[in-house]
Amino acid sequence: MTENSFTNSAVEVDSTLGDVHRLIDSLWPEAAAEDWDRVGLVSGNPAHHVRRVLLAVDAVRATVDEAIGRDADLLLVHHPLLLRGVTSVGENEYKGALLADLIRGGCALIAAHTNADRPADGVSARIADLLGLVDSVPIDPGADPCGGIGRIGRLPEIQTLGDFARRVARIMPATASGIRVSGDYHRAVSTVALCGGAGDSLLSSPVVRAADVYLTSDLRHHPASESREQALCGGGPALIDVSHWASEWLWLDVAAETLRARLPHIEFVVSDTRTDVWDFTIVQ
Repeated sequence: MTENSFTNSAVEVDSTLGDVHRLIDSLWPEAAAEDWDRVGLVSGNPAHHVRRVLLAVDAVRATVDEAIGRDADLLLVHHPLLLRGVTSVGENEYKGALLADLIRGGCALIAAHTNADRPADGVSARIADLLGLVDSVPIDPGADPCGGIGRIGRLPEIQTLGDFARRVARIMPATASGIRVSGDYHRAVSTVALCGGAGDSLLSSPVVRAADVYLTSDLRHHPASESREQALCGGGPALIDVSHWASEWLWLDVAAETLRARLPHIEFVVSDTRTDVWDFTIVQ
């Protein structure tokens, strides 16, 4: 995992929050986000200087406290804190309390969500790279042939579904929910479709239906059951369900490296704090 500490070796060069925000927008354009998404600058003064940035999947109590405790000037998260409309930022509610603490601590907040999912160096592409997929391309490229929702590619060698699931487990940070699989352990798999984060909206995609296995998160019972039954009837992929947080956390290292290369005088650190919502499981 990424070194979980800041260093003091950075060259002293001034960059403002506005500078950092513009760079983030150039790398992962906010205009590319889905219409329902709410990305970009959430709080902070664009004129303030930035020396330290903490990257995390979620803006929650643990990561906000970590950012403030590390004297970070910016918390860059994947999931927007204010995705849905709010009518109050009173500190009696958790969103208001988090924003108030960030503001008092002098730490800005920026979100890069679906605008970071679609690019060629985005969330799904990172998973495909770690799995060693060959000839990986977007499942739904849209207008950009280099970017899009999800990825599909092939394994260098055919392997069983069980072995592939173990391969997935090796690249994912450990979580209580682990790796869930629907399909015959010994089924041969070669073509892999995947989507970081919640991806059951792609279950009906012809590209996904033609794959041997589909890897994503937050699979609900009914869509997963229908996909499984259709696979038994007329063919379709095995399913692998992983932690939403874990699948997206993998991208943070790529984002940090990209930002460091452009702003080497700023310290960019990936939070190791697990913000997966499940704490433990009981095996029956």
